[in-house]
Amino acid sequence: MPATYEPITTTTLSTATASVTFSSISGSYTDLVLVINAGASALEDIGCRLNSDTGSNYSTTIFAGNGSSSSTGRISNATNIGLTSNAYLPTSVSSAHIVHFMNYSNSTTYKTVLCRGASASSGTEAIVGLWRNTSAITTIYLYGRNSGYNFLSGSTFTLYGIKAA
Repeated sequence: MPATYEPITTTTLSTATASVTFSSISGSYTDLVLVINAGASALEDIGCRLNSDTGSNYSTTIFAGNGSSSSTGRISNATNIGLTSNAYLPTSVSSAHIVHFMNYSNSTTYKTVLCRGASASSGTEAIVGLWRNTSAITTIYLYGRNSGYNFLSGSTFTLYGIKAA
């Protein structure tokens, strides 16, 4: 990563796990970047909740393609930001997603999340998420949105802070 990216923490799963949480996030960064290289026990979408907020305070806009067709979609008043749609997690550790949490510590604006993802078995996508809350992000909770599925052993989740210029 560029010198402006400072690694905060990495989680590598040694066993299949239903969720991954980054907590006590602080620091003097402008933005956060989460790099995900993961798979799931069955074709799976990743849900993201911030600061344990389970309310209908999230929106997601999706742009996706698979080489032969494209699609768009919008979900409003959701209980999470969907970080995957077309580029869902495959049943091997072979998908890559980069998630930007913009202005994560600003206490006067809603939080914008940008995600780019790709999976060789399903396609690519760009997702824009919004968390309608002005609180600084201190916890990121990732989970499989389909009940009973787990992130595979060997999946990695690395959180970076972008240093102020």
